[in-house]
Amino acid sequence: MIDYNYYLKNVWDKTISSIKDSKKIEPEIIDTFFYDVKIYEANENKVILLTENIIKKSILDNEKEIIKYYLQNTLETDNDFILEIYVEDQFKTEKLADTIKIPLLKEFDGQTIMPHMTFDNFVVGECNRESHVAALACAYDPGKMFNPLFIYGNSGLGKTHLLCAIGNYVKKNNPNKKVYYTDTLKFVERVSDSIKDGSIDSFKKFMYTIDVLLIDDIQLLANKEKSHEVFFTIFNELVNNRKQICIASDRLPQEIKGIESRLISRFSSGLSVSVDSPEFETSLDILKMKLKNSSLDLDINNFDEEALAFIASNFSKDVRSLEGALTRVIFLSIQDTAIEKIDLDFVSIALKGQTVVSDKSGLSPKKIIKCVADYYNLSKQQITSKTRTKNIAMARHISIYLCRKLLDLPYTKIGDEFGGRDHSTIISACDKVEKQIQINPSYKKAVEELESIITK
Repeated sequence: MIDYNYYLKNVWDKTISSIKDSKKIEPEIIDTFFYDVKIYEANENKVILLTENIIKKSILDNEKEIIKYYLQNTLETDNDFILEIYVEDQFKTEKLADTIKIPLLKEFDGQTIMPHMTFDNFVVGECNRESHVAALACAYDPGKMFNPLFIYGNSGLGKTHLLCAIGNYVKKNNPNKKVYYTDTLKFVERVSDSIKDGSIDSFKKFMYTIDVLLIDDIQLLANKEKSHEVFFTIFNELVNNRKQICIASDRLPQEIKGIESRLISRFSSGLSVSVDSPEFETSLDILKMKLKNSSLDLDINNFDEEALAFIASNFSKDVRSLEGALTRVIFLSIQDTAIEKIDLDFVSIALKGQTVVSDKSGLSPKKIIKCVADYYNLSKQQITSKTRTKNIAMARHISIYLCRKLLDLPYTKIGDEFGGRDHSTIISACDKVEKQIQINPSYKKAVEELESIITK
């Protein structure tokens, strides 16, 4: 329930501030005659002001047009309402009914923050520990720690979960703060609609009141010039007022093409943290968490540890792959009423042909990428990213080469593991490594050492 009196006081305070900034009325006049004024009524047709005495009323009457102009701006209305000014003691009228106590400030709905995505059920591992810590710090003390917080990583690794977890934490622990969550396409759509219907200024003013802005898939802002300008303005206003901004993307700020450099610069000015593909232990914990929170009331004891380990080993490219594999196993087990316990044999048959493992030892592209990343002191995210710096590109090419040599995977499948690269790019990388092995002894030694580490 909106406190109407508080709303009216806030409207008048903002109006006075705007009049002062305009310098159209002397500051001494405002300080002496304006501050104790009360708004008694504010609706689409009429605004009534009450003041203490006839002298103050006379001053206000003289400045009525200026007052009305800035009231319209504050109320964000083009309606040509009547402005009436009275001495409070002499004012005689019936009290306004509660039914007209409706604020005129326009609201713009964001998207729903999914209530089930919280920090409590976010499984933390080496792949996402930094991003979890940073997100929790921003939720605990919005606008003070890292601003903006930029979370990047491939699809399906938990970026949206972290954004929603921030929103849910703030809403629970700081209910007075206004949290706004949106994906970028919805933001672009909102900007476009606001421009068309003439409410873009109202939209920006509304966004300035946000305490925590959560925006997903910012890479989709590419080549949306109108939205660039609006987002740039909103971004600056919020950061300058120490309001928290948290952004998610599928790549680092400097790797996003089609977005103005001034925006990229601001994205890079805060803290950038990555979420990588989950390692085995984290994948196993995610599966157990999914079973625990399942609406089907599943008993985790019905799953052999080996069965869960198989899924964790072979479907850890992202969380969605894990969920999809687990869902398929559960579905088939429900269909087969004779199944009492889900074991390794059942899971192997249920997921036959869907794994990316082609070696009995459990060797996978993920393991190869991790070993190469550790060898060159890089992150797995850097290996699969679009970054073309020399050391990262070399490590990427070697990873691709070893995936082809040790797993004999199709070029297109390897491309999927390396950020969706096409088969020609994978072939080219393999050719480059083979040539370097022939002409560069130190390069050849590094590849042989890596192969030994991976296969031992």
